[in-house]
Amino acid sequence: MENRDQLIMTAKAMVADNKGLVAIDESIATLNKRFEAAGIPQTEGYRRAYREVLITTPGIGEYINGAILFDETVHQQTLSGIPFLDALNKAGVIPGIKLDEGVEDLPLSPGEKVTKGLDDLVERLAAYSKLGLRFAKWRAVIQIDGQLPTAACIASNAHALARYAAACQQAGIVPVVEPEVIMDGAHRIERCAEVTEWALRELFQQLHLLNVELRGLILKPNMVLPGKDVKEKASADEVATLTVECLLNAVPAAVAGIAFLSGGQDPESASANLNAMNLKYKTELPWPVTYSFSRALHQPALEIWAGKDENVKAAQASFLELGKANKAAGKGEFISTDITL
Repeated sequence: MENRDQLIMTAKAMVADNKGLVAIDESIATLNKRFEAAGIPQTEGYRRAYREVLITTPGIGEYINGAILFDETVHQQTLSGIPFLDALNKAGVIPGIKLDEGVEDLPLSPGEKVTKGLDDLVERLAAYSKLGLRFAKWRAVIQIDGQLPTAACIASNAHALARYAAACQQAGIVPVVEPEVIMDGAHRIERCAEVTEWALRELFQQLHLLNVELRGLILKPNMVLPGKDVKEKASADEVATLTVECLLNAVPAAVAGIAFLSGGQDPESASANLNAMNLKYKTELPWPVTYSFSRALHQPALEIWAGKDENVKAAQASFLELGKANKAAGKGEFISTDITL
């Protein structure tokens, strides 16, 4: 592979120094829903303005290594005319792109989904590479419900993730692979651990078959959590123990890094769980363990901003505070009272 060294170098930089990734890659429909809930007009102009609030936050590069963008954002610029990609690079933040195109029903598997977007992936990768995007993300959705997931769902999504990862590396772009076992449901935490390990084992088998270079790849898994309908929540210590055991059993040491999704957790819980993993297991982990959060990193900033220019500085301060908290969690030094939201 001609670009192996560059892929490895970029992947290492994405998880270096206890910093992580911010996912600001919500689709237009998803971001519009969040705007509606916050009383913000659902227009391209307001979406651009919100991305600018986050991307131009002073000091963003102190806590964040990379930003996952949506296609609309890639082509936008600040109000003063600076392309967002240039603003990120100047801040020391690596720009990346969401490449999956959502999910569709998996044939003959009622209630299960497979991710779309492989058909024109090579062409899209070439275009994004020319624009300067250096990494990409692809999300698979795995539902726990009764007898679900099925082997068909696990295998189909693992293969799609591996095909995506191989195409990325061929184009010189680091793949972030996201096999998300979602929190919806009333399953116990032990069931989540079982399914998560199953999905990860299948994923790495498929990655091996397609000759993907693991040193040039980032894994973005879910934390092992009980379903959100379970009344008794798991402690950070329990989440850390079951999650790390799962990763050690299923993820090869060659992987460049682990960057957890937040999966609907509130900011404090996501940070506390990440902190517990690094506090308890730092010396046993063969990879950097950090974050790739969306709502748990910038939803408070959205609510503070509320579409108003006079709130920009306060929103950016909130965003930076959570970035600082999660960098501390990457070192096992997070204290929940440090979050003043």
